[in-house]
Amino acid sequence: MAMLPSQTAYDRATIIFSPEGDLYQVRYAFEAVRRGWTSLGIRGKDAVVLAAEKRKLTKLLDLDSIEKIYKVDEHIGVAFAGMGSDGRVLIDQARLIAVRHRLLYGEPPTVDYVAKTISDIKQLYTQHGGVRPFGVSLIFGGVNPDGSPRLLKTDPGGQYFSYYAVVIGMGESFVNSFLEENYRKDASFDEMVDLAIEAIFKSKVESGGEKVNAEELFKDFHNLIEIGYVKVDERVFRKMPKEEIRERVDKLKDKLLSEKKSS
Repeated sequence: MAMLPSQTAYDRATIIFSPEGDLYQVRYAFEAVRRGWTSLGIRGKDAVVLAAEKRKLTKLLDLDSIEKIYKVDEHIGVAFAGMGSDGRVLIDQARLIAVRHRLLYGEPPTVDYVAKTISDIKQLYTQHGGVRPFGVSLIFGGVNPDGSPRLLKTDPGGQYFSYYAVVIGMGESFVNSFLEENYRKDASFDEMVDLAIEAIFKSKVESGGEKVNAEELFKDFHNLIEIGYVKVDERVFRKMPKEEIRERVDKLKDKLLSEKKSS
């Protein structure tokens, strides 16, 4: 009988550590996130912006039925990358966490509290047999009751961290480098939205290979991006209407296309 690779023995259960200290099922969950559609978050002085790409997998797919950004509470939104079904379940849990907190304490939860509680749930699924880790990362963005903007990412292993800007999904490498070069802490709301649009557009062009034509992509790009935001002075999470997204994309046309041509 042929010998199975040594990795296989540690691949059979979530709770078995490899000699290198890895949980292979958790590692595979991270890979599911890396293969997901790109989502990002940007935190500024007066707002938090979430953006996510959508892809038309078939000509008959109704893009309006696809959501990558959701409202968790009045002041909190979330974007995800990875397995959509896992994301949906965890977002429903996040909404329940927010409602229970309001009922129990009579005040809205902080973004940190919601992110931490979801991360606790994720961590539990890495230490019990008969279950698998959640193959999804979540980006929570919102404004705390004290008026501070917050942006946190949770990963499949149950870790969570606060960020000024963060990206998950297949465009992570490119967009992360782009944001490191162009992000400013003092950016205004409009500048953050423009930065998010530019990052998603360039990511789709760069990660799509030679077949992606920037000019053709631009024509329908407003249908392929979703944007949500929370302003510090309002503390209300909103999703940007498609008409407004189209207007903002059109204003950036020369910048998006000219930089692609010069690259």
